Amino acid sequence: MRSHDPDPGNLWLARMLWDSGAVRFGEFSIGTTAKSPIYVNVRRLIGNPRALRRVGELIGEETRTLAGMLRPTIAPFELVAGVPMGGLHIATAYSLVADIPMIYPHPRHREHELYPEIEGTYYPGQTVLLIDDLITGGSSIVQTAEVLRDAGMAIHNAVALLDRQAGGTVRLAAEGIRLQPLLKLETLVNYLVSKELITQAQYAQCLTYMDRTEGG
Repeated sequence: MRSHDPDPGNLWLARMLWDSGAVRFGEFSIGTTAKSPIYVNVRRLIGNPRALRRVGELIGEETRTLAGMLRPTIAPFELVAGVPMGGLHIATAYSLVADIPMIYPHPRHREHELYPEIEGTYYPGQTVLLIDDLITGGSSIVQTAEVLRDAGMAIHNAVALLDRQAGGTVRLAAEGIRLQPLLKLETLVNYLVSKELITQAQYAQCLTYMDRTEGG
């Protein structure tokens, strides 16, 4: 039986990211966005098997909730695909927990008959849920969706552990993909400041950054 988490759902994830050393403050170049005062290395979670398993469970809980709504906000899916590279370990965790087959495209096309562009078993017409660790502008998810759609699969939804709120949601919507983040950057920094884990100055810097970047 899974032990009781001191913080529920996305707040547990916020605390785990902090405790794992994934959150850093300074001045960082994040994609094409403005200089960011905060950097979150979600891949730090792979060093904690319990955390990785719990992440898989959280995705399962979230997708079941969204699918069970009166007006579902997630389409039925038959496969899960990890977005290279950060999404691969997250998708694997969810695949194992939910017992749903996983596929993934190679991060770079390999022109060799022994290395198919898409790994795993799939059929044209199947619907795939995309999973990534973090989304900024959305380019990685869009590129993965293009590869899978070119192979005949349908993509309607994507899950990300953290949304940096830098225009990715809008970008995906334009591609017909609804994003469901488990945690938003604003929620993360609100949690950290409420627990006095960061200073008011760091918090203010993050809010200013999000005001500049949210919406693209």
